[in-house]
Amino acid sequence: MRVTEELKSLGERIRAAATQRRALRIRGGGSKDFYGAAPQGELLETTHLTGIVDCEPSELVITARAGTALAAIEQRLTEHGQMLAFEPPRFGERATIGGAVASGLCGPRRAYCGALRDFVLGVQIIDGRGDLLRFGGRVIKNVAGFDVARLMAGSLGTLGLLTEVTLKTVPRPKAECTLQFELDQPLALERMSQWAARPLPLSATAWHGGRLLVRLSGAQAAVRAARQALGGECLEGAGEYWEALREQRLEFFDAAQPLWRLSLPAHAPPLTSGDILLEWGGALRWLRGSVDVDGVRALASRFGGHATLFRACTKPPEGPFHPLSPSMLALHRRLKAVFDPQGLFNPGRLYPTL
Repeated sequence: MRVTEELKSLGERIRAAATQRRALRIRGGGSKDFYGAAPQGELLETTHLTGIVDCEPSELVITARAGTALAAIEQRLTEHGQMLAFEPPRFGERATIGGAVASGLCGPRRAYCGALRDFVLGVQIIDGRGDLLRFGGRVIKNVAGFDVARLMAGSLGTLGLLTEVTLKTVPRPKAECTLQFELDQPLALERMSQWAARPLPLSATAWHGGRLLVRLSGAQAAVRAARQALGGECLEGAGEYWEALREQRLEFFDAAQPLWRLSLPAHAPPLTSGDILLEWGGALRWLRGSVDVDGVRALASRFGGHATLFRACTKPPEGPFHPLSPSMLALHRRLKAVFDPQGLFNPGRLYPTL
């Protein structure tokens, strides 16, 4: 493991902060500062940790330093006919690959390809003691420390400073087609559930305002056969729609109202209040406008899911994320104690007590 002067400097700064008990606010491009609780502490940026370290198209693996622009990663993969299957949202030109991993957010394809954490092969981090650690590897077959590497996905920088990540990539589909259907919410949920149980090349679904969109991706023959089987009307220029959905540029996301992200079983009943947008076959439900924090969370819990206050001018004292059970909170605290015993990194970003 090569230790550069930059990494040594970061380690020294973290050790100094630990000695002085100063909180550190880890930040990449800042495109996701809105996500989670408000960032706190002295700024520790990763934007100077840039560059693609290794790209092996034949192995479907890419390794990059954490501050590398997400757009640069995607451009390199496009040149090789590949992509990040989970379609991480950027939310801004300054988005970095480290920030994508730290947030753990996924785009429209997630329900049909897997979550970001499923594609993390390895990470390099500096922990709360200032030590440089590596988990996982750069090839798919190397699974040493694989689960530890996955812990960094969605941790929002609370466990360590990401300095390098290795991700599995996938080939870009040869063909894509988006079908649209005029359906109400109950029927749209029913159809998506039925189609998910069939061997169809589904890669995204979205419903809002009585219109269901279904994206098919794969081999030409598979997409053509699925299109004939499902019917519906083919949507021209659908790529722009899915990109706008991924980046939350649709009109639905424009209003200056609270935006909730509900993760529910796909078979959960339709939501009957508020403005609703469905993704992931009904497993992801965006709710716009409600300020009833307890009511929304109780609704999600009733169906075995959880609710996150994704965007809002003000966030509740208990934090924007769904409260953890006592056992899960204890697990989070043990992990925090192992990786960041002084509680330096992004305090309170996930939960007030972490």
